[in-house]
Parts: sequence; C-alpha cells; structure tokens
Amino acid sequence: MRPPAFWDARPGHPAARLLAPLGALYGRHTAARMDRPGAAAPCPVLCIGNFTLGGAGKTPTALALATLLRDLGARPAFLTRGYGGRLAGPIRVDPTMQTVAETGDEPRLLARSAPTILSRDRPAGARLCVAEGADVIVMDDGLQNPSLAKTLSLAVVDAGAGLGNGRPFPAGPLRVPVSRQWRHVHGIVLIGDGPRGAVVAEAARARGLPVHRARLIPGADFAGRRVLAFAGIGRPDKFFSSLAEAGATLVGRRAFADHHPYAAADAAALTAEARRLGADLVTTEKDHVRLEAPFAARVAILPVTLAFADEAPLLAQLRSLLGRASG
Repeated sequence: MRPPAFWDARPGHPAARLLAPLGALYGRHTAARMDRPGAAAPCPVLCIGNFTLGGAGKTPTALALATLLRDLGARPAFLTRGYGGRLAGPIRVDPTMQTVAETGDEPRLLARSAPTILSRDRPAGARLCVAEGADVIVMDDGLQNPSLAKTLSLAVVDAGAGLGNGRPFPAGPLRVPVSRQWRHVHGIVLIGDGPRGAVVAEAARARGLPVHRARLIPGADFAGRRVLAFAGIGRPDKFFSSLAEAGATLVGRRAFADHHPYAAADAAALTAEARRLGADLVTTEKDHVRLEAPFAARVAILPVTLAFADEAPLLAQLRSLLGRASG
C-alpha cells in the first residue's frame, strides 16, 4: 500500500477523526497481542522493529548491527518473515535457488551479509538459525509479534517522519498506540534529522532509553549524472534525497507503492521516459532485486549504509546482549 497523506498530517484531520474508532479497536487488539509472553529462543535475540507501518530503515539498521556483532566475535543470523514472498519456511534463503516472489525482497539483501532464515513461525525460525551456526539472532521486524521472546529490542525511527499523526492504523501509521510500545523497547535508532524525530528522542530519553543517532551514507558517486530515479519503498523521498546527496541531477522521480512488483509495462514506461529525458535509470538495492532481466541490467543502483554518530553506547548494549564484558 501507499500511505495516505493524512497519516502525515495533524491528528485532527477529518479522515483521521473518522477512522479513530477503528484505530482504537485495532490498537487495543494489537496491544493486547503484543503483551503476550513469547517462546524462549535458543540464543540471544536482537529485534529490529519500528513503531509504525511503512519504511523506517530497519533493513540497513539490521545489516549495520550484524556487522557490529561480527566485530564483537559473534556469529549472527537474520530471521525474517519474508514480507511479500509466498514461502512460509522455515528455510535458509538462497537467492540462487529461490525467486523474489518466493522470498520477498528484503531477505535477499540480508542473505548477502549473513545466513538468513525465512520463517513465519518465529520460534521454528530461531531454531533453524542456531542449527545453521548462529549464536545470536538479528530479527528483522517483529517488534509487535509476541511469538518469540526478545533479549534486546531497538525501534528504528525515521526522524523526518517521526510517528506521523500519532494515531493507530487505519487512522494513522502506528501499529500499536505508542504508549503501549515503549515498555517493549530498550532503545531507539534515530535515522536522520527532523523535528518529529526530536520529539520521539525526547520521549525515549524521558524513559531512560538510549537514542542511537545514525544517518544513511550513499555508497556510490553520481556526480554529473542526469538520472530518472524510481523506488517502491516505504519512503521514496529518502532515496531521492540520498541520490541528490550523491551528486545526481534528478530530472525525474517515480514513486511506487512499497514492495511494488515491477511488471513489463513498468519497465517499458521507465525505459521510454529515461530515453526521452536523456537520463540514466537508478533505483534502490531493494527495488533492484525485484527487476527482471534484461531491464535490471539497464538500471543503476544506489547502495546505502547506516553509520552511527557514536557507536560506544550501542556496543555496550550489544555486549550486554551477548553476555560479554566490555573491553
């Protein structure tokens, strides 16, 4: 889906008020579900989630934290439900053996970095992670899923979006009323800058929770290149901003719904428009895995990595997760 504009408006927007009773019912139900105890995992579980629906930056955060865990001597594996894919698992993701239609896009990106287990049954997936050699699990999403107990949960917040209008779905973007979510997190990862993010950071600090500030770093140089950028992610504007930061001249921008399955008609339309504009086609890593050949070969990728402003407090939390002394 593409988030409705009123999710980003004031809480008193007419559409938000109209849907508020449904949001209250949904919020109570999902909050009660979130509070249920989960099954114990065979090793520590680091959950990377977010308070809202849509993209906040969970996947680059999970990748960055897996790198830090390896630096600490751990053997992480990713656990994901494979949103958008038809496989239920538990199964180890192998991009050479499975299609994006089977796994979804995010697991294929994660699998490039560490063993990745796709499983809608989280406890079964956790057992397979350990069987594959992991001694710590990085769970991509699942903060609101109670089936597996988490050792450490970090909520990722896009500073530009914050919590939107602060209402639960469908009146707003919250998965659960935020007042009921704070008790389930041990800190937040705040990506970028913005007044909405500052409000969330202040609320976290008031509860004694650490705020790990971070930013997305473009991994390629597009200086001097005219580009037609397209993306089907939670917040395409973040990608467009990163591309501009990488020096590109954006002569066209096309935003698709999150996890959009690109069809032949999309490829033909984008190719024709890029030719008319005299521009190169560029997209995200996550979008690129959903492109079919030969179109994929004609599209450049802007990779991004997450960099933390101060790794020391985060490393302290990760050492505690692993049960290891600092030093």
